Amino acid sequence: MLRRSLLRIGKTRIAFSLPANELAGVVSVVGDFNEWSPGRHALMRRSGGTRSVSADLAPGTHLFRYLATGGVWFDEPVADQIGDAGSVIEV
Repeated sequence: MLRRSLLRIGKTRIAFSLPANELAGVVSVVGDFNEWSPGRHALMRRSGGTRSVSADLAPGTHLFRYLATGGVWFDEPVADQIGDAGSVIEV
C-alpha cells in the first residue's frame, strides 16, 4: 500500500506499507530515489500487523521495487503503473 502526504518543502512523503506476514525476513524499498540501495529504506514492523517505511520524494516519476531476503523482487500492486522495470509512482 502507498500513502502520500504533501510536505511544505516541495516534496511528497510516500509511506510504503506491507502486511507484516507477507514475506519472512527483511524487505526494503529500492528505487531511483535511493540509488537502488537495499537496506536504506527497510520496512520496520509496526503495531497493527504491518511493516512500513517512508521516503520524501521530489516531484516527478519514480521507479521502485521491493526486495526481500533471498533476492526476491516484487512490485507494488497499487502503484500508479507497473512495467517491465518495476513499479512507478508519480509525485
